[in-house]
Amino acid sequence: MAVPVRIPKLGVAMTEGSITEWFFSDGDRVEEGQLLYVLATDKTENDIEAPASGILSIQSEVDTEYEVGTTIAEIG
Repeated sequence: MAVPVRIPKLGVAMTEGSITEWFFSDGDRVEEGQLLYVLATDKTENDIEAPASGILSIQSEVDTEYEVGTTIAEIG
C-alpha cells in the first residue's frame, strides 16, 4: 500500500508552501527518515524527511505553491 507524502503544516499561520528541490528522482528507492525534499514557506525553508521506505512516485512540480495537506508524492 502506498504512503502519501503531503505538504506538512509547519506553523500555526502556514497555509501553503512550495517544493524548491527534491533530493531523489521519480522511481528512486527511499528509506524512512531520509531527507526527501526542501519545503519553502513565506518565512523559512525546511528539509522534509520521507515518512516511509519504498519507491518514490512524485506527483508535483518544483517551484509550485501547494496548500497544506496536498499529496505531492507517494511511496509504495
